[in-house]
Amino acid sequence: QVQLVESGGGLVQAGGSLRLSCAASGSIFSINTMGWYRQAPGKQRELVAVITSGGSTNYADSVKGRFTMSRDNAKNTVYLQMNSLKPEDTAVYYCRLGQRLRTYWGQGTQVTVSS
Repeated sequence: QVQLVESGGGLVQAGGSLRLSCAASGSIFSINTMGWYRQAPGKQRELVAVITSGGSTNYADSVKGRFTMSRDNAKNTVYLQMNSLKPEDTAVYYCRLGQRLRTYWGQGTQVTVSS
């Protein structure tokens, strides 16, 4: 069984920063891909950033240059450093783990950016 627990969400003013964390526990294999997704009210869930077990990253165009995803393989934890936040970044942010053809999701953490 795999569990993902996100933390670090909250309320911040536009231009501010937040750092999200996602800790994975259970049967975690060394080869996997982890990602951050977000879902705003009335919108579909969208990819924010992904990172492979080797550390390669990919970002949505809307967050490039503002968000940075990283991981600590020893702790099975990934991070999302979010800078220069905008009101349109407001959403529930979800952590996703993909390994051995299976996908796991966290419960989500709310990020609200006020203008």
